[in-house]
Amino acid sequence: MGNVLVGIDVGGTFTDVVAIDRDRAEYHYFKLPSTRENPADAALEGLSRVLEIAGEPASSVKAFSHGTTVATNAILEGRYAPTQLVSTAGFRDILELARQRRPQLWNLDRPKPDPIAPRDRRFEVEERLDASGSVVTPLSAESLRRLVENLARSDGRTVAVCLLHSYANPAHEAAIAEAIKQALPDMYVCCSSDVVGEFREYERFCSTVLNAALLPVMGRYLGALEDGVRDQGAPAGVTVMQSNGGTMSAERARERPIGTFLSGPAAGVVGAIAVGRDVDTPDFVTFDMGGTSTDVCLVENGRAPIRRDQTVGGMPVRTPTVDIHTVGAGGGSIAWIDDGGLLKVGPKSAGARPGPACYGHGGTQPAVSDANVVLGRLNPVALLNGRMKVDLPAAHAALSNRIGDPLSLDAEQAAIGILQIVNANMVQAIRVISVERGYDPRDFALMAFGGAGPLHAAEIAEELGMRTVVVPARPGLLCAQGLLHSERRTDFSRTRIMPVTQATLADLRTLIEGIDEEMAAWSTSEALDREALTLRYAADMRYVGQDFELLIPFDRAAVSGGGIVDDLHASFHRFHHEHYGYAAEGKPVELVAVRLTAIAPATPLPAAAHAPADGDGRTGERPVWFKSTGVTATPVYDRSRLPAGTRLEGPALLEQMDSTTVVPPGMTARLAASGDIVMTRNDAASNGKDAQ
Repeated sequence: MGNVLVGIDVGGTFTDVVAIDRDRAEYHYFKLPSTRENPADAALEGLSRVLEIAGEPASSVKAFSHGTTVATNAILEGRYAPTQLVSTAGFRDILELARQRRPQLWNLDRPKPDPIAPRDRRFEVEERLDASGSVVTPLSAESLRRLVENLARSDGRTVAVCLLHSYANPAHEAAIAEAIKQALPDMYVCCSSDVVGEFREYERFCSTVLNAALLPVMGRYLGALEDGVRDQGAPAGVTVMQSNGGTMSAERARERPIGTFLSGPAAGVVGAIAVGRDVDTPDFVTFDMGGTSTDVCLVENGRAPIRRDQTVGGMPVRTPTVDIHTVGAGGGSIAWIDDGGLLKVGPKSAGARPGPACYGHGGTQPAVSDANVVLGRLNPVALLNGRMKVDLPAAHAALSNRIGDPLSLDAEQAAIGILQIVNANMVQAIRVISVERGYDPRDFALMAFGGAGPLHAAEIAEELGMRTVVVPARPGLLCAQGLLHSERRTDFSRTRIMPVTQATLADLRTLIEGIDEEMAAWSTSEALDREALTLRYAADMRYVGQDFELLIPFDRAAVSGGGIVDDLHASFHRFHHEHYGYAAEGKPVELVAVRLTAIAPATPLPAAAHAPADGDGRTGERPVWFKSTGVTATPVYDRSRLPAGTRLEGPALLEQMDSTTVVPPGMTARLAASGDIVMTRNDAASNGKDAQ
């Protein structure tokens, strides 16, 4: 019986599959077009095909980890369940009142975000808590009865229960949820105190409403996926990637689908960090260019930053998230001409069906992949090791008809324009997470992956003055591989606004003990060994009167010893000085929330062997356009046949099943022992920081 781990990442264009046989230290890969109508279909086909390649039965699968865009797409495309909101009397319009800020201050025509739960499906109950959780107005039994009647008459399928100050006392929310479940057993219900147990009503309401809207969607999807995995004979339970860079069980993903919004991109960052360790490059910017979008993240000292909120569909979501910036630029991004006659690229994508014109599925709109094919950068005959035929005439026709003829350009000139524009969009995305946050991109390497990332990486790096580009061994499958590097992780939080003094030490201990109990219940439900968990505690703190907090890590042992108050004060003043240049040590400090991150270690993975090969791996030569030289005769290599230690001077193309790496003139590519490629610039300017 084998010991196989499977990771499957479903993207907007392709589904990527990695299987690792731990006993034999063998890696197996497969890539296929995503099935937009039901993403589980491609995932299950990928599972079957990769096991066929590995020569292992489904019964050998011991772990199945999954990255998905189902939740994100459902919100962005409006394919969520009819959603209802239950609020404290007088507060049902919080979703639309928001923070009373327009998305664009001077644009009066910019529409507000869809509130998900329209006003005719927002209901109120008579009850009220104060900020400490004390009952001001008891929950009215008559109000609860009317609520259930209204919900029964409504056409909603799911309910978000969001009461004022429920983070301090969830009793009223729990009673309402129980009454709904008893009267309407087919109704999906979630409470804000379970989804986001923190203050700030607007963010808590939005997060809970989005979560409720996705409960039926993720329930159906994960149910179909689990049934399909089981029907193939695989005994492994399904785990799902979260936005925070860790995995959770499918059962927990059903309860908290908002935790999966950046599922696939977060897995890519985790995989990139593992590659960075292999090539001794701890500081880099990830450049994950797929078929639909490009995701970038700045990694420093081998760690990706975590932010505590994100925006989805114009609404804030309070959930820990790897700090990833996304732009609508991918291989399938469609080129078009605006009303002013200017060439634009994206954000609309051709997807997998019909896809770019070169896919040969009937697509007629020119995409970035069509430009790469016409300029010789992508194989003009076939992709995916010959499984996907390329229609070069269709790519030429799309570029000429839609872009070239209206702008009086030939197909090659149109393709060059498309590449320059899409590269400029991606350069700007990297500037957002680097230059605009005080980081110099020239101090970092560029980690290029995704199916299209290695095609564009060298030019992106040159534009930013970055001297090194790292391309993983399997760039087009790194997100799927990152799933298997990911740890099991969850984040807990509890809000309690109180001064940090010796007088409140007992209350602080009670707060921390409560969050410990939540963690213990989670570890039991997930069947995890508590002794093996890594626990990270932190507190949200601020000076009294401030409206923003700093996250202050602390030692759990200090809570029992009594030194926690002095420790928190000293750490807060130091962090405040580091962030804002001053510390007001005489001002009172207050605690806003306590946080706990629990991490279970990932299963150790065997090193991916890079087998030596005979010969130089060269398969031919074709004309390729480069920015610095124009069209140049360029040698083409089969990357899988290159032995470790190979050095190639640009220009060169390195083709493989899941991606193509472009090595332009002026760069040298070296194949590391791990199978990863490290490209460096040859010009003298690369020895110092270039002017940007």
